[in-house]
Amino acid sequence: MRIAGEVEEAPAQKTGEKSDRDLPWSVVVHNDPVNLMSYVTLIFRKVFGFAREKAERHMLEVHHKGRSVVWSGGREQAEFYVQQLHSHLLLATIERID
Repeated sequence: MRIAGEVEEAPAQKTGEKSDRDLPWSVVVHNDPVNLMSYVTLIFRKVFGFAREKAERHMLEVHHKGRSVVWSGGREQAEFYVQQLHSHLLLATIERID
């Protein structure tokens, strides 16, 4: 029973359960017909700090396979990277790693 004005606390998580924030997330870049391969490589280097070879490898994976997982980690950082990629007009999403 709750008394008026009292704040109800969220139930505690069970031990071993992970929230969405705790689970690893992937940043996935998808192919598009607009951006040049050299531009995509440049943006990977700028956003992620990749060496030229690594940036080119991911760019070629996007080009040939339609997508590339370019980073994995916490959700907030993944969302930040997707926002950065969108600001450079690249098509990117995040996916939860189960």
